[in-house]
Amino acid sequence: MTDPLTQLGQPVKAPANPQAAVLERVANPHPDTGYLVRFVQPEFTSLCPVTGQPDFAHLVIDYVPQAWLVESKSLKLYLGSFRNHASFHEDCTVSIGKRLVDTLAPLWLRIGGYWYPRGGMPIDVFWQTGEPPAGLWLPEQGVAGYRGRG
Repeated sequence: MTDPLTQLGQPVKAPANPQAAVLERVANPHPDTGYLVRFVQPEFTSLCPVTGQPDFAHLVIDYVPQAWLVESKSLKLYLGSFRNHASFHEDCTVSIGKRLVDTLAPLWLRIGGYWYPRGGMPIDVFWQTGEPPAGLWLPEQGVAGYRGRG
């Protein structure tokens, strides 16, 4: 069983902003099995709310599903909707995590936002719903700290 899918297999216009984006979900085929799902968005973009200049991040989203999985096309469109959205790094990162939790009700979720320097200083933002489930294989997010030209 799935929720009605309106975007997969259809031409879809990019959402104007994160609030207009539709996150869709499908039934988890293994709700009785604890496992980790990871999405990586290495070219995430938003706008600085003060200067309007683009900000770039490498996002890593890990979650342990219960009844629902996020439908990946809708997730891509949702993340892309931040391209013209003006918000601070912290707000973007935490808002994405909370929206996924609201949509999926996962057993556990974490998001790492590895932001490229603004004003010469990278700002990395991390949020999770609590302790990961016992016995979960939880690989490192695999994003190296910013080193500049180092």
